[in-house]
Amino acid sequence: MRDKEIENLLKKEEARQKRVVNLIASENVVSDDVREALGSVCVNKYAEGYPGKRYYGGNEVSDEIERTCQARARALFGLKESEWSVNVQPLSGSPANLAVYLALVPPGGSPSQNASAEQGKIMGMELAHGGHLTHGHTVSASGIFWKQVPYGVSRETETIDYDALLKLAKKEKPALVVAGFTAYPRAIDFKKFRKIADAAACPELGRRGAYLLVDMSHIAGLVASGAHPSPFPYADVVTTTTHKSLRGPRSAIIFARKSEIRNPKSETNPKFQIPNSKFTIAEAIDKAVFPGLQGGPHVNQIAAVAVALKEAAEPAFKKYAQQVVKNAQALAEELSLHGWRVISGGTDTHLVLVDTWMDGRGIGGKEAGERLENEGIIVNKNAIPFDTRPPADPSGIRLGTPAETTRGAKEKDMRALALRIDKILRKRPTA
Repeated sequence: MRDKEIENLLKKEEARQKRVVNLIASENVVSDDVREALGSVCVNKYAEGYPGKRYYGGNEVSDEIERTCQARARALFGLKESEWSVNVQPLSGSPANLAVYLALVPPGGSPSQNASAEQGKIMGMELAHGGHLTHGHTVSASGIFWKQVPYGVSRETETIDYDALLKLAKKEKPALVVAGFTAYPRAIDFKKFRKIADAAACPELGRRGAYLLVDMSHIAGLVASGAHPSPFPYADVVTTTTHKSLRGPRSAIIFARKSEIRNPKSETNPKFQIPNSKFTIAEAIDKAVFPGLQGGPHVNQIAAVAVALKEAAEPAFKKYAQQVVKNAQALAEELSLHGWRVISGGTDTHLVLVDTWMDGRGIGGKEAGERLENEGIIVNKNAIPFDTRPPADPSGIRLGTPAETTRGAKEKDMRALALRIDKILRKRPTA
């Protein structure tokens, strides 16, 4: 590289990544093949539009790459092309979720033509209980243009109370229900979420129920390998990032059913209706992605996603994903044995949420993260359910096992790591 300043910084970052223990739940380590595709000649190409319908010439190869990526995504999750559309153009998870809302939920919480206060509602998990900013939080566009109907976990079990969610859906009648998380360690019962969405009927608007959006960004790799139940039999739309447990580049995918919109005039944003069409969920979302939110997609990014999807279909990936869960469970169990309170008592996934404050007997999440980083262990501070401490210094930390599992870690390594974490957080001499 001729730019030595940036070359040296890249080498510095590579050395940092190799030196530390990476327990960031939303990070992983991609293969050389994924990196090669991401830095390929496709970075030179502008491909505004969709395969076969581009606004620029010279896109015959771009079309092949995008179609290959779509086909691999359907194959990985066992989906029929006749039933599911795949949009691989979203640049990341946040615009992917935003596109779904734009397509299916009229913005605004106040009555207007062909809209009502009921229609502008998105029912999503509270940020402090494990949800994501884009599930309706007030500082996100999803909470600025739509009204969040927040749900959380039970104070007693720190897990989702599905009966409480069912009552909430019947009362609030949201137009869309989001099932997904960024810091919730337990498996999600998608069948129950389907029942909850169906219960959000609004007869006065002619609405038979809410759309069910599953944001599986954190667990996509686990779903692909069978290490977590699949949302596809129950969801109307599934979004995912591709860089967490799926071990791809930073990007996103939207899977949408090709079923018809139930009531276009009252249930969707009219700006994304398709003229002279039966108007499917998938068509509305495609139009919300482009031209609604984005211009030209990043073809190099799509190529890298395609490589990662092929890798995820290999037998070795299934073993990897299963090991990710085993490692997280071993880490949680060992931390519990050393006296740390693990939220919900354990984990079913790749992440572990730990209460480091423990009602003043421990330390805040900010200090915990800093202590660990000083010793070469990278985590993130994180709120825990019913947290009374400020977001800048919450009561806990979030740990994840995807990256270290990619590096070859097993249960014994996680138990040893838990002991090391315990010693660091309690300021005892490390071995």
